[in-house]
Amino acid sequence: MTTKSTHAKPLPSLQIGEHTLSVPIIQGGMGVRISAHSLAAAVANEGGVGLIATVALSLASKHYKKSKDYYKANIKALEDEFDLARKISPNGIIGTNCMVAIRDFEAMVKTSIACEADMIVCGAGLPLRLPEYAAARPQTALLPIVSSLRAAKLLTKRWIKLYKRRPDAFVFEDPNTAGGHLGVSRDQLFGEEHSAEQVVPQLAEWSQKEYNDEIPIITAGGVWDRKDIDHAFDLGAKGVQMASRFLCTYECDAHDNFKNAFLTAKQGDVVIVDSPAGLPGRALKTPFTNTLLSGGEVAMKCTITCLEHCLCRDDETTFCIATALNNSQQGNLKDGLVFTGTNAVRHTRMMHVKEIFDEILNGLPSEN
Repeated sequence: MTTKSTHAKPLPSLQIGEHTLSVPIIQGGMGVRISAHSLAAAVANEGGVGLIATVALSLASKHYKKSKDYYKANIKALEDEFDLARKISPNGIIGTNCMVAIRDFEAMVKTSIACEADMIVCGAGLPLRLPEYAAARPQTALLPIVSSLRAAKLLTKRWIKLYKRRPDAFVFEDPNTAGGHLGVSRDQLFGEEHSAEQVVPQLAEWSQKEYNDEIPIITAGGVWDRKDIDHAFDLGAKGVQMASRFLCTYECDAHDNFKNAFLTAKQGDVVIVDSPAGLPGRALKTPFTNTLLSGGEVAMKCTITCLEHCLCRDDETTFCIATALNNSQQGNLKDGLVFTGTNAVRHTRMMHVKEIFDEILNGLPSEN
């Protein structure tokens, strides 16, 4: 039986816009359908923020039958996920993660607003027009993901000038540890200048000096346990975003085969792939990545034209990422891509989301 640590200081609450997080943890958005209603609601019920990832959400839904259905089906699928999440967590903070690089970015933001999302987190590009798309609901907090102080300054200046609105928080993703699409080029990976240790203090100092800490900095990438959270706070962050930590939970919306891949992962089983979006991505080694990295044949037909810029569709030089991510979510790892951060190999057993929060709040070492 787990006993409570007598050394853990209570984690502070966090104000983001009009919303107060009793626990300063945002669950990272994971597509395709890895973080949908079940995981988002479970995190929200524990006092954090649960995010539904909107990218290609419809592929495993009843609304998608053929490619021409895709965009309308995404809207209906997101509405469904919000309804289901709210039934599980009627009072929790639930939002969405909307990729800037997808063609229906505007539609996903506007659908999030129509569903009364509490927060919208946006990455894979700078969301220059996000306040415009979200204007119908000012109480929805807007959180861009950035990889540098320069990007944060540029975006804030633009939003204030055009929309008279500041970002409600910034999420900094450390490309050296984060999963999925990474905000730097492949040759910039693992550079110290892009690490949390360098960038988070810069962002925190800027926020404090220019905005009196009213734009809190959330750090993401490599956050696993209480020790990591305390370190993030030491750097100046006000909260953390955690994604990979929630993969091997009963509430995660992925197939059991997907989760079992992490339970059997070993050191060295995290690889970097080149995404059709033109960005490097961090993923778990699977039969699919083995084929891809060895130059073998993988599915190269663009099925839904989901990305603004897509090397699969435009150049026919690489794989269809939507198909590959959907395959893994459905349990097909032979043809599936599994995005993850560097902590992938730390999973040793299935857990409930509540267990993870209890472990963190009690200041206990990870049992995984």
